[in-house]
Amino acid sequence: MVLGEILYMVLAFIGGMLLGVLFFGGLWFTLKKMILSKNPALWLLSSFFFRVSITLIGFYFIGLGNWKNLILCMLGFIIARFFVIRYTKLIDEKKYN
Repeated sequence: MVLGEILYMVLAFIGGMLLGVLFFGGLWFTLKKMILSKNPALWLLSSFFFRVSITLIGFYFIGLGNWKNLILCMLGFIIARFFVIRYTKLIDEKKYN
């Protein structure tokens, strides 16, 4: 493996983590806003299409036809889910305690 290829793989993993934070953090934000909204369906649908669009575009450009980078991006995306869950639980516990 060439150093540039390894660097791109690390960047693919980090990019997946960023996409995961945007996706799952956006989901948490949407759910918080839906509770207070007069039109929660609009929040849900617009957020869903925005989050999925950004995520799919991100996966497309990060993968660039290389399955290894796509796998690393997906791994970063999944790991980010656990970080977002832990972080949002801490925020909610502080808010309601």
